[in-house]
Amino acid sequence: MESNREKLSRGDEREQFKFYDEHKTAFLFFSKRFDLRKEEAIDVYQDACMVIFENAQNGKLEQVKCNLKTYLFGIGKNLIYKRFQKKAKGEEVELGGFEQATVFDPFEDENQQNQKIEQIRNALQEMGKKCRGVLKKFYFEEKSLEEIMLEMNYDSKNVLKSQKSRCLKQLKELLAVKKLT
Repeated sequence: MESNREKLSRGDEREQFKFYDEHKTAFLFFSKRFDLRKEEAIDVYQDACMVIFENAQNGKLEQVKCNLKTYLFGIGKNLIYKRFQKKAKGEEVELGGFEQATVFDPFEDENQQNQKIEQIRNALQEMGKKCRGVLKKFYFEEKSLEEIMLEMNYDSKNVLKSQKSRCLKQLKELLAVKKLT
């Protein structure tokens, strides 16, 4: 029986629609943590799917060792970051223009990814309670900034954003010391 990767690789439109419908709700829920408007999240999702479909037809999915949902979310996350970078630079963000990108290495196997996750968890334990709480709530519990602000008694969303940024920088420095980047 033909796998969904094989069907996508030969451009099977039914499989593309199935893949699109299967992951849309989860992706839109995932994108809430980035404070995107629903229209923006849908645009990013469509662009990420297009990258998957294009990579499938170009034979690039054969080398991807993680599952396709993980790959899709990684592409989507990177597209969201690129969107934020353009906004920060004051550039116009085009709707519907997809770019191929990944935040993680899609060629790593799940064991390598799991090792990185374990190293991140260990580094989090070395951080202060407040930083650890902010990062865990945002990245692991997938809570919005508003929810975290209320739960942890921050005065404003901007104060929380600054704290999260400092905590993330500290986490990256801890990981760099442990040779994980």
